Amino acid sequence: MSTTWLLHTMHITQLNRECLLHLFSFLDKDSRKNLARTCPQLQDVFEDPTLWPLLHFRSLIELKKDNFLLSPALKNLSICWYSSRVQVCSIEDWLKSAFQRSICSRHESLVNDFLSQVCDRCPNLASVTLSGCGHVTDDCLARLLRCCPRLRALRLENCARVTNRTLAAVAAHGRALQTLHVDFCRNVSAAGLRRLRAACPRLALRAEHSAAMIPDQLPGVPATALRKLLPR
Repeated sequence: MSTTWLLHTMHITQLNRECLLHLFSFLDKDSRKNLARTCPQLQDVFEDPTLWPLLHFRSLIELKKDNFLLSPALKNLSICWYSSRVQVCSIEDWLKSAFQRSICSRHESLVNDFLSQVCDRCPNLASVTLSGCGHVTDDCLARLLRCCPRLRALRLENCARVTNRTLAAVAAHGRALQTLHVDFCRNVSAAGLRRLRAACPRLALRAEHSAAMIPDQLPGVPATALRKLLPR
């Protein structure tokens, strides 16, 4: 019996576990889930934590799907939302219409609930990138730093609700952190960045445009006065 004949007649489920994991690693999240639906053996491979050391999401709606697995094996997580709705979510709350507030409320619970699950299930995270996540809060990021003590890189871009409180949490809990980006985060101040640099001189800190941007303003409060009200 020739080797060629054997290869042509071999079914995918006859491959060993290592080969199946390698095969799955080339597929995107949806393709992995679709393949897993075909039989219990492939579903078991889909649920193997070692298949999921990296997760990347391009929209918030992807966070609601069941085509991925959160586990202690997760090392790298990124949520990069490039959409016109990001602009809506970045508007100051008091300027939003009732319709805009209802949309943003759903987005806020979706992102923060997901990151709460990450805190509970993924203690070995090494890198997190959040871009366009206008509803991520200081409290959420502080919990992430506490629950993921091996976190080495935290990259934040256009996260409007991030303030100096996140910088203080980095100084208090980011013991393993080597890289911090807070780019285009308008509520981070120059004073907060100076304090973090003094507290963590070895930290590779980047804050492109953040301290120079106009922070959130309350109705009738000038930007210069608001700077004095920001968390120090």
